[in-house]
Amino acid sequence: MPKLDLSNIEQRKGTNYPEQFAGPMKERIRQRLGDAAGLTQFGVNLLQLSPGSWSAQRHWHSHEDEFVYIVSGEVVLVTDEGEQVMRAGDCAGFPAGVPDGHHLVNRSDQVAICLEVGTRNPQQDRAEYPDIDMVCHPGRDGYHHKDGTPY
Repeated sequence: MPKLDLSNIEQRKGTNYPEQFAGPMKERIRQRLGDAAGLTQFGVNLLQLSPGSWSAQRHWHSHEDEFVYIVSGEVVLVTDEGEQVMRAGDCAGFPAGVPDGHHLVNRSDQVAICLEVGTRNPQQDRAEYPDIDMVCHPGRDGYHHKDGTPY
């Protein structure tokens, strides 16, 4: 049956970032809905951000589009252009190759639920992190310093 049972989909807490960059993501919870549905061309995650949590370090992708939809609660979208409050029903998209570092931050006192959708191009993609000394090649060789030295 195509209908997914969220209670049977693993909740992944935290991040696999190098420890010095992991703090604000330690309480975030993701469920990989796309994987559970057997999707291979794009990913879909249900993201829970507790108060004070971030979705990720601010980043952008060379070859992957990203889209977020706020299901419930309130977050702040932080981009190169500044900050915008997003509430249930709001959405934003980030085209591949556009160097606009972005992430979501929960500055409220309630859990926020977000839907994340992104294309999958791990063999070509490179994630850039403009605020910290980190780049990533998802699906290949993990996290590195900007000079290429591995973490």
